[in-house]
Amino acid sequence: MHDYIWGAVWVLIPLTAILSGVVKRWLTFKERQLDTTAKVAGEQAAQYAAKIERLEAHVAVLNRIVTDRGTYLAAEIDDLRTPASKLN
Repeated sequence: MHDYIWGAVWVLIPLTAILSGVVKRWLTFKERQLDTTAKVAGEQAAQYAAKIERLEAHVAVLNRIVTDRGTYLAAEIDDLRTPASKLN
């Protein structure tokens, strides 16, 4: 009986060392995968934030044009139609 236990111990020790190395490599891979996913998500969030900022600026201009009843409305529309090359 004692021989069986010692035989199992001598088999389990190297097996445990091998499996711990495999688990360590797998965990390292998963950590890199999560880092890459987080980086991509951060870049997308920055792009979405910039897009939202541009859209808010456009909505503000449209809101100002729609609600402005003054005499400057026609001039502002004409300024928007004027190409940038004519302004310089």
